[in-house]
Amino acid sequence: MNKLNPSMKYHLYIGAFISLWVFVFAFFIRPFDDGTIFKWGQTSISFSLITFLCYGIVAILQKAIYQKRLKWNAGFEILILFLFYLFYSIFSYVFYKGPVLNGTYNFSEFSAKIILKSLLILMPIIILARFFLIKLIPDKKDTIIIKGESKLDILNIHKSDLICIKSSQNYVEIFFLLNGQLSSKVIRSSLKKIQKDLDFLIQVHRSYLINPPHFKFWKNQNTITLTQIEIPVSKSYRNSILL
Repeated sequence: MNKLNPSMKYHLYIGAFISLWVFVFAFFIRPFDDGTIFKWGQTSISFSLITFLCYGIVAILQKAIYQKRLKWNAGFEILILFLFYLFYSIFSYVFYKGPVLNGTYNFSEFSAKIILKSLLILMPIIILARFFLIKLIPDKKDTIIIKGESKLDILNIHKSDLICIKSSQNYVEIFFLLNGQLSSKVIRSSLKKIQKDLDFLIQVHRSYLINPPHFKFWKNQNTITLTQIEIPVSKSYRNSILL
């Protein structure tokens, strides 16, 4: 998975779904049975709520990671699944050893005989739900966040409103549409970093990146017209527009 919908709402849907699945699984299959547990309705509801809580925690953490990095990759996905496993193991064991159940297994026995068995079935459900459900839900706002080195250097706009970005020494000037009018904002960053974060942009000059949908026409062989602005084009980058 190299994309992530950061909406908490969609991840809470997944959390609710797997919690319901845990309730049904715990109530009928009873993977937590060590021979001392008899209140299976209460036990199943409790482990279901623990599942929802743990997934809610990792959903908050993944949103924080995504907002800071502005990207998602397999490494982050593995980290989130590991954190879910860790939180689920700890919280489940604390409840299992608590006064309600007063379980007899120690943590290693509990992990091997109960947690591992339940997660072998639970993890594929989580992975499939995240992979298919999140990718199938479009991000209606279609927004992008451009951050600079300062905490005040941040711009949140629609992807379709971004026109181009100009480099100026240690700063970049971002040109975008605001209520249909050309606007700009200067932040401390580099063109290379911006291009890495926003890989849909095309470089047409050593100092310019453009958002392709805003290309209108060639004014001459060295200049192109974008939405409400004209910018230079280097000969070495000319083919990137001609293709």
